[in-house]
Amino acid sequence: MTARIRALVVSAAAVATISGASGESIQAAATPPSPAVPPAALLPPESVPHASARDGFDLTAAQSDQDREESRVDIGGCEDVVHGRLVGDGAAGQGFQSAVPGGQVSELVVRLTDPPDLAAWAAQAGRCSKVTVDDAAGTALSTVTVHPAPAVPGAKTLSYQQLLTLPGQPPELPGLRLRTVAIAADDVLVVVRDAGTTGLDLDALAIAAWQHAAGPLGR
Repeated sequence: MTARIRALVVSAAAVATISGASGESIQAAATPPSPAVPPAALLPPESVPHASARDGFDLTAAQSDQDREESRVDIGGCEDVVHGRLVGDGAAGQGFQSAVPGGQVSELVVRLTDPPDLAAWAAQAGRCSKVTVDDAAGTALSTVTVHPAPAVPGAKTLSYQQLLTLPGQPPELPGLRLRTVAIAADDVLVVVRDAGTTGLDLDALAIAAWQHAAGPLGR
């Protein structure tokens, strides 16, 4: 991936972050703050194969520090999909990002009083399958593909992939691939995302994260 693509995709999709402002098209207005998520709800470091440089973060602090300057999209209603925003304001959560061979992986465990409608989010992603993103660095193309999501008893699930490329980019420069799997039920949302060519079984990792979080969250 070229340096120019890196510059474009950092603002286009925040690489592997999984938080952001809520969007009117797929998420309701902000609600009162949710109960805190204990760090123990996160997967143990050894659960992510070959992970290194694991960095933890608190969602509230990450949102308050986040740069709100974002790229523009030329199709209305696709901003949340392009930026991968599954979590809105008023949520409490813990997360981590780890470097792995071929890229990086993120996990986020969130409590929120109004979880996102993952079925509506998938439908929105389908409508926003190809979007042009413009920012100060130039123009990029966002291609989103919704995949069959893993079945989790008592929960709703979502799985999709986003590919960010330059217009007219040759096949030998594949761009940046982002994969996301989300699981939600009641007031809990788990999101696992990888960036690059990690080769991880993201479905299995998301299910493991969901099962692991149940105990610390008292579910």
